[in-house]
Amino acid sequence: MRNTHVLMPGPMARTIVEQLDANFTLHKLWEAEDPDRLIADNAERIEAIATGGHRSVDGPFMQRFPNLKIVANFGVGYDTVDAAWAGQHGIYVSNTPDVLTEEVADTALGLLLMTVRQLSESERYLRAGRWEKEGAFALTKATLRNRTVGIVGLGRIGKAIARRLDAFRVPVAYHGRSEQAGVPYRYYDDLKAMASDVDILLSVAPGGPSTHHMISTEVLDALGPDGILVNVGRGSVVDEAALIAALKEGRLMSAGLDVFENEPHVPAELMAMEHVVLLPHVGSASVHTRQQMGQLVVDNLKSYFETGKPLTPVAETPLRD
Repeated sequence: MRNTHVLMPGPMARTIVEQLDANFTLHKLWEAEDPDRLIADNAERIEAIATGGHRSVDGPFMQRFPNLKIVANFGVGYDTVDAAWAGQHGIYVSNTPDVLTEEVADTALGLLLMTVRQLSESERYLRAGRWEKEGAFALTKATLRNRTVGIVGLGRIGKAIARRLDAFRVPVAYHGRSEQAGVPYRYYDDLKAMASDVDILLSVAPGGPSTHHMISTEVLDALGPDGILVNVGRGSVVDEAALIAALKEGRLMSAGLDVFENEPHVPAELMAMEHVVLLPHVGSASVHTRQQMGQLVVDNLKSYFETGKPLTPVAETPLRD
């Protein structure tokens, strides 16, 4: 495989870089003095791209490499890769599912609890010395008692979150593209209808054109002034301007966000809100999980060039005979 050329558009974890360097001829685009020249000089030799979402790997970009066979994406979400275009042109796209499922589900539950019980706000109250000076922190308006959670996107991570909510004895409903067989939770084919019936909307939905701003003003208004939004999926799923307006105007109680529309930028309006919990996209960010994700990027490439098939191809690029 040393004669196989792999392009890495942006920085990735050291373990990924080291393994790809050891097994392939690796081109680090971000280190090139003239990236366009590097591409022009090696376009016909590039057979694989390893990407971590640093830049868009769209049709026009992939088209520059006439012998491209696979794009290995770091992360379960692959909205920065035009997988549909790739599939139509015989190019595999792989991602890193399963290995991050439990970590993200843990993060989602932690973020949910932090938001519902205002735990971040109460810690800031203590650290500012206000407990001693002003007395006890105010009773929290929200609780998980007598509340229902509506999960947007009941995939692997959504199901792991639902299992945890079962243990909390919190009722669960879900919205997705279609009803799933063997799932014990109520299904809604209409997101607005589900938002009207639940108290907490928890989004694990992937990014991309089909989910862009699906959590809109209408959906937030359906969730209502006692509602809470939690998002650990993709920031693009939520209309961020609509969310800010709903929070400012009291049409939504609170939000817990691990993802944002224009990361790493977080709107100043959200930063200023004491009752909102904000995390810097740490859903899968443990050493253990990120090492497993990185290894799967490498293993997908090695598997493809050894067997002709990656280990975890995405739905748009299914295994072919």
